[in-house]
Amino acid sequence: MEEERVGSSKRPFRGIIGDLRGRALCYKHDWLAGLRSGFGILAPTTYIFFASALPVIAFGEQLSRDTDGVLSPVETLTSTALCGVIHSLLGGQPLLILGVAEPTVLMYVYLYHFAKGRPELGKELFLAWAAWVCVWTALLLVVLAIFNVADIINRFTRIAGELFGMLIAVLFIQQTIKGMVSEFKKPEHEDSSTLEKYQFQWLYTNGLLGLIFTFGLLYTALKSRKARSWRYGTGWYRNFIADYGVPLLIVVWTALSFSTPSKLPSGVPRRLSSPLPWDSASLGHWTVIKDMGKVPPAYIFAGFIPALMIAGLYFFDHSVVAQLAQQKEFNLKNPSAYHYDVLLLGFMVLVCGLLGLPPSNGVLPQSPMHTKSLAVLKRQLIRRKMVMTAKESMRKRASSSQVYENMQEVFIEMDKSPLVQTNTTHIMELQDLKDAVMKKTDEQGDSSEEGGFDPEKHLEAFLPVRVNEQRVSNLLQSLLVAGAVLAIPAIKLIPTSLLWGYFAYMAIDSLPGNQFFERTVLLFVPPSRRFKVLEGAHASFVEKVPYKSMAAFTMLQIFYFGLCYGVTWIPVAGIMFPVPFFLLIAIRQYLLPKLFKPAHLRELDASEYEEIPGTPRNPLELSFRSTGSMRDVLECDAEILDELTTSRGELRVRPASLSPDKGHQIYPNEIVEAGDGT
Repeated sequence: MEEERVGSSKRPFRGIIGDLRGRALCYKHDWLAGLRSGFGILAPTTYIFFASALPVIAFGEQLSRDTDGVLSPVETLTSTALCGVIHSLLGGQPLLILGVAEPTVLMYVYLYHFAKGRPELGKELFLAWAAWVCVWTALLLVVLAIFNVADIINRFTRIAGELFGMLIAVLFIQQTIKGMVSEFKKPEHEDSSTLEKYQFQWLYTNGLLGLIFTFGLLYTALKSRKARSWRYGTGWYRNFIADYGVPLLIVVWTALSFSTPSKLPSGVPRRLSSPLPWDSASLGHWTVIKDMGKVPPAYIFAGFIPALMIAGLYFFDHSVVAQLAQQKEFNLKNPSAYHYDVLLLGFMVLVCGLLGLPPSNGVLPQSPMHTKSLAVLKRQLIRRKMVMTAKESMRKRASSSQVYENMQEVFIEMDKSPLVQTNTTHIMELQDLKDAVMKKTDEQGDSSEEGGFDPEKHLEAFLPVRVNEQRVSNLLQSLLVAGAVLAIPAIKLIPTSLLWGYFAYMAIDSLPGNQFFERTVLLFVPPSRRFKVLEGAHASFVEKVPYKSMAAFTMLQIFYFGLCYGVTWIPVAGIMFPVPFFLLIAIRQYLLPKLFKPAHLRELDASEYEEIPGTPRNPLELSFRSTGSMRDVLECDAEILDELTTSRGELRVRPASLSPDKGHQIYPNEIVEAGDGT
């Protein structure tokens, strides 16, 4: 039996056929689910459009500088739009966002410098030779898909995915720092000797303005994403700011950049530069296929060497990004399609190469951000319908069991999947919600009574995570990117400093939920303050794994992360940064079990993110020592005082005799009437 299973796994096309069969059952539902979302689908669409388009524009700027203008933002935007449309229509996992990423930029810069230094190729045949490299790359990706090599992705555990996500976040921060520094310098690709804007005083002014715009966008964008928890404004206003605040802020900050004094020379602050799509420099790429025959045969076959590295890079990058976009905590219902997506990626690489475009592949952190935004949308849709149903049932004086059954029917109806599944899963996931409903006894007809069921509050706390799995948002954002190609004249108005601020925002926005980041932060929490972690919602490993084991595991991850990050700084060989991640498979399987207990390893490298509610501490207790949970931990007088007082210096808990009656502030009429009666 085991031999038959192994033989089946080695059968060519087995993975592709299985992926096609699984996704064919969901294809119609993928479109219907998006269309049924109505205008709500526009929020994740615009959010991910800016998350996709702005980095691609920045990478196009970088390519333009490093390839002497051969490639520009026009080509990177066109590639992102073309591949995005193809993947949204034909891809296996529609949640995956495609785009031109930093590894592609590094690889194309290397290919350009190689071709430029060879008289047989030169600048004129660079794109033609790159097209042959793409042909070899596409062939290798097809072979990997046919022979089911994507099965290895199942061996990438959480430790690999989170290391890779952290690496991408750090590379975005690195790009932000480089960009801010460049605002104080003269561009290398321009003749700046006679231009007024490149004099020292104006360069310094441009740099200071760049810092204002970068940190201004970063701060306001982070604040706007938390608008739903604001105490100000109506619910509609808060939701609108949370959904559309980031793109609106880019428009606002761009408008503010034109409010600078008129005495500033043109070009301060610095703005994006790119040729127009209809310029001759951009139109020449569509006919690069005619020049492929001019490439010497020796260089055609030599292109297999960089193609081997690019294929390995794309295979790893594309598959791991797909894995991070469909993590278990998202509770996705539709199956994955790793093998088929690699096959489709090979086709898209071929098309881009023949059109003279840098290829696109799965990108971080945009893909997990896309899934998270769709989870918020799905939660809003389900919660709104369940709250209406619960309130209607309670108005009819229904029993608590009937209220729960009505909400359960709504949840099951809205969570329909084309795949066969039983209601047992829903019952288990809704158990916490059921317990909350049952606290309201059959005699209680009003949820406002103490101990009663509050639909708004309890559904917010106990509603399971669901993602609106569909293709519409990916297709729409890809079409918007295509529209951005024609909107280059307007895009050139955006200050470059806003790109650096958006890079930093995406890096920071991708960190929540990354246990590697959370454990790293936990290392800096002193023993006397660790109870603060337990007071809020926290991962299960905080309680189930000893601190020393958690710290040792985290330090090992930090060391390995430093190794992976260091590889990216090696010239040319930096494109080999996926190699340490492949080695991580063997390290996780053979080395880590010898260093950590299996139970601890399961918690620290769990595929699912289990979160435990916080346990508030009595403010009058000086520490957990009174309960014996934190013995031998000393708190200084300042920490004790901080626990007992508010930010205004008042005692947090007062004896009843010292608490003045504040009732007249809420019910002044009742206080007056009581006073008149005495």
